Amino acid sequence: MKLREVIFTDNLPTIDLHGFDALSARVKINEFIKDNLIMKNEIIVIVHGIGTGILKDITHKTLKSNKKVVEYMLFYRNNGMTIVQLDIDK
Repeated sequence: MKLREVIFTDNLPTIDLHGFDALSARVKINEFIKDNLIMKNEIIVIVHGIGTGILKDITHKTLKSNKKVVEYMLFYRNNGMTIVQLDIDK
């Protein structure tokens, strides 16, 4: 499945970063990616909210530096969410 084909996110693994600071968010994102690679979940959702943009920025920086992330983008229906495609070993 491609990210642009995602219509609903209710059935996808999701992490909500509301209330986290930037450093804690980075750690949680990397742990979430690692867990989903083990479970072979190709598409995941990260909820960072809109707010000041700090959590969105740290989310995108973390995803950009992770070698297991194929692609990520803001979810077109909600700018407070980023959907991520992982490189799972099939």
